[in-house]
Amino acid sequence: MSSTTMTSTPHIDPKGVDIAETILLPGDPLRAKFIAETYFDDIRCFNEVRNMLGFTGTYQGRPVSVMGTGMGIPSISLYSYELIHHFGVKNLIRVGTCGAMQENMELYDVVIAQGASTDSNYLQQFDLPGQWAPLSSYRLLEKAKRVADERGQRTHVGNVLSSDVFYGADPDALGRWMKMGILAVEMESAGLFANAAAAGVDALGIFTVSDKIGSDVKTTPEERQTAFTAMIEIALDLA
Repeated sequence: MSSTTMTSTPHIDPKGVDIAETILLPGDPLRAKFIAETYFDDIRCFNEVRNMLGFTGTYQGRPVSVMGTGMGIPSISLYSYELIHHFGVKNLIRVGTCGAMQENMELYDVVIAQGASTDSNYLQQFDLPGQWAPLSSYRLLEKAKRVADERGQRTHVGNVLSSDVFYGADPDALGRWMKMGILAVEMESAGLFANAAAAGVDALGIFTVSDKIGSDVKTTPEERQTAFTAMIEIALDLA
């Protein structure tokens, strides 16, 4: 288990329950509950603050945690910062849905984020002398790709877009990202990767395609919560 430097933060109150060094981070706290109840043994709830549920248990004998992060870079950045700096988490794996942006991608394909472009200003706080590209941990990425291949899971590895905008005023914005080879759009990874890089820990994003940008092909909210087992099992094998 990870070591803790304080008993609680304004947003995480474990009440004495350990948080593992490896944590899965879905946006939806109910998906965190689903993952824990479906895959973990010896489950203990470590957070209920603001109903952002977090659980610790074991998976195939190894300690692992899972916690919701909410939507968007500000939310995941807040939780990941506290997990890293106050609770000693070393491996942070975002699991969630994404909108596919390339023609060769289908529903339920798995996207492994090598990097995360963004339209957010979150990176400005680091005051870097140029444009910095947030990347995932190659150690986690290489293992995730190997596990996916062994399972016969169709995957795409590359650059995703972490966007602050869900309902955009510019109808052509996503098309311009597509032309630059962006695989898919989601809303969190750039902030997570930046926090992890600044702290010297590992982070990765693994996503299931839930819809295709520019088409009516999409999954239901119920499927988004429960049906993405391939992505979750790949992430759990990284624990």
